[in-house]
Amino acid sequence: MLRTITVYDIDNLLRTAQKSPRKRAIMRLHEHEELVQRMVNALIPGTYVTPHKHENPDKVELFNILIGKCAVLHFDNRGEVAEVIKLSANGPIKIVEIPPRTYHSLIPLEPCALMEIIQGPYDQATHKQFAPWAPAEDNPKSEDYRLYLESVIHNW
Repeated sequence: MLRTITVYDIDNLLRTAQKSPRKRAIMRLHEHEELVQRMVNALIPGTYVTPHKHENPDKVELFNILIGKCAVLHFDNRGEVAEVIKLSANGPIKIVEIPPRTYHSLIPLEPCALMEIIQGPYDQATHKQFAPWAPAEDNPKSEDYRLYLESVIHNW
């Protein structure tokens, strides 16, 4: 049987994200052991995705915007923003592919949903390496850092 994801499904996911303390929600379309991980991520402005990279094992990650607007930030190894890609359902850029060993984060510019595809299988211990220069999600400094990143995006 073929699986579909409807606008209704995405709207429900966005409502779930809005109610979530983390201001995001995920619709997982795969099992953790599968070699291709597929999911829809809903993000609400104010969420903080700790900068991270996929290394050892190296993984390519792809985001395709479905609804809304989102910035994808690429950082150098010192933590400086090297590139900002703005994905928009109504704009010219729809997909970004992130190579392995590349520090990155997502900042929603409005409520948005993205299709994410990444190599598997999923192993929580090795899936991502968080940037040593960025505060963790549960760190009280993460809100200030998120606001700083938003200012970088708006001045890019």
